[in-house]
Amino acid sequence: MPTILSHAAVPLAMGLGLGDRVISRPLLAVGILASVLPDLDVVAFRFHVAYSNTLGHRGASHSLAFALLLALLAMACARWLRTTPRSAFAFVGASAASHGLLDMLTNGGLGVALWWPLSPQRFFAPWQGIEASPLSLQRVFSARGWAVFQSELLWVWLPAAACSLILWALQRAYLKPRSV
Repeated sequence: MPTILSHAAVPLAMGLGLGDRVISRPLLAVGILASVLPDLDVVAFRFHVAYSNTLGHRGASHSLAFALLLALLAMACARWLRTTPRSAFAFVGASAASHGLLDMLTNGGLGVALWWPLSPQRFFAPWQGIEASPLSLQRVFSARGWAVFQSELLWVWLPAAACSLILWALQRAYLKPRSV
């Protein structure tokens, strides 16, 4: 998995690129939360739930069904997020779904149960260039953690920044007042 900080790159890129007229600050905060929430499944290790179990790491919480559930919850809370139900659903759904999709691009672990509950099978993307992050905080601050960070800068943060700039440019072009 990318580190928990790098999962936030996707909603940050979308939010900064689209601007606060489209993505309110509360919606951005919830999108960031939705992008990191699936990794709370590591708590299952404390209860001796196996990694390969449906409730284990990269299991049900990394699925598109889980992202859909969070999107529906956000849609129901749209008023408090200062946005429309459609925007809340789309932004939070995309933010949550990005977690499993990014994890599929890593070179470690057992894959992602993307299609749970339809299938317990775990998947990797055909290309796995992102270094898998260590699961312990101590190892994150090691030589291995530094290698992961460098990989994330190249394969997560750089593309996210580019997408954010493209969205920003499109927003400016689209919202720019026309001269008469």
